[in-house]
Amino acid sequence: MEKYLKNNQKLWDEVTAIHARSDFYDVAGFKAGKSMMVMPFELEEVGDVNGKTLLHLQCHFGMDTITWARRGAKATGVDFSEEAIKLAKSLSKETGIKAEFICSDIYKLPEVLKKKYDIVYTSGGILCWLPDLEKWGKIISHFLKLGGFFYIMEGHPFMNVFDNSMTATELKVTQPYFHNPKPMSWSWEEDYADPSFVGKYNSYEWSHSLGEVVNAIIGAGLKIEFLHEHTAIFFKQFPFMQKGKDNYWHLDGDKLPLVFSLKATK
Repeated sequence: MEKYLKNNQKLWDEVTAIHARSDFYDVAGFKAGKSMMVMPFELEEVGDVNGKTLLHLQCHFGMDTITWARRGAKATGVDFSEEAIKLAKSLSKETGIKAEFICSDIYKLPEVLKKKYDIVYTSGGILCWLPDLEKWGKIISHFLKLGGFFYIMEGHPFMNVFDNSMTATELKVTQPYFHNPKPMSWSWEEDYADPSFVGKYNSYEWSHSLGEVVNAIIGAGLKIEFLHEHTAIFFKQFPFMQKGKDNYWHLDGDKLPLVFSLKATK
């Protein structure tokens, strides 16, 4: 398992610079104060974070973390990519928005971080990089204060069963819905932020059903407050998607769930 995670770490070290100069992330706009990445319904569902401590797991290069810090949270971001954390620290300094950033595999985070938090947050394309959701749930619970809550916004697992290659013209089932301990391997081509980029490293990813996510949270001793499903997503998951007036991506007719959000308390 360690070899897969090390490979993925190298992949994200490589892709960080690509993302930093992409239109998708619009780092220049973010530095100028533009609100990025966090979807509008997240702001409503998470609520007022002013003065609260917030731990952001798998934060990439910190734009979401800094967004919450802009809203008054005492935010800490964690990611296993050294290049991503280096850029996150630079963004925090350049924007003048104070946030702490830690380079660590989240499974090993209790070895290096001893604090507890009001909120543990994660979002946007993170589950597929986790081989063990039961352990993930325990990590979340470990870092939450009693009375604190966990929040996740993520692409809906159901949509991951469909072919999302650039030649896809319809929803066709090509991938498993349920978890397999052995990861799927993909060549990193046509990156979601820069389709022209071809990476040196394959990715190793794991599928997780919605039931597995829910049970990992319940199994960690948390009480689920809500599970919502949404018809818009933050990136163009399929080539035949259309961008809506809300500036997010939709399938024709909004008949299927593209994203889910979940809140659970300790």
